[in-house]
Amino acid sequence: MAEKGNKAANTTAAGGIREKWMAGWKRFESGHPKLAKWVYQIFYFFVFSMGVTIFQYLVFTFMPHLLGEGLAGTEFMWPQVDMELFGVPFTWSLLGYEVLTDTSTGAVLIGGGLGYFISYEVGSFLAQCINFPLQRNITFKSKGNPVYQAVWYFIAWVVISLICNGFNNLWMPIAAVYVSPAVYNILVTFITGGVSMIIFFFVFKIIFPEGETEKHREL
Repeated sequence: MAEKGNKAANTTAAGGIREKWMAGWKRFESGHPKLAKWVYQIFYFFVFSMGVTIFQYLVFTFMPHLLGEGLAGTEFMWPQVDMELFGVPFTWSLLGYEVLTDTSTGAVLIGGGLGYFISYEVGSFLAQCINFPLQRNITFKSKGNPVYQAVWYFIAWVVISLICNGFNNLWMPIAAVYVSPAVYNILVTFITGGVSMIIFFFVFKIIFPEGETEKHREL
């Protein structure tokens, strides 16, 4: 009986906190409608983006191992520009990743080559398939043409992926020498995710314009 009483009290307390929070939010929303909309959108955008970032991390971490050393040791890079930073020679590219090898044994390391490129693109694409409907329907509450928006979202994803690939290929070969694979994948995920999040937020503001809901209701 005591446990049931405690659970009921906790439920009541949680309900009271929620009601106070919602009442406070409604006052803030009515007093500052534009700011409230930005706060709402940024909050949900961040939550969903972090969720798909974790999903990408899992793909980046485990899929290269599933694809094996064969693909990890297969070079796929375009264009190829020889560079050296912090004493580490490497080849920069816009597409693809350099094959990683152990400096002492010469053995192929999982985390580079065609295997990592496939894992990166698959993880990134699947994450956007999850992210798009959540952001469209919940964060920005869009009523626009979903096909039109999806096409522009896909174009934005391609452009952003190229930017992130080019940026990653400047620091990833160096990080592979100095940090462990787990830390390496965390860096790839969150640096890529951070850059993508900033760009994607403003892309969403464009393809999910303000006033869509009101126009839809008028029709």
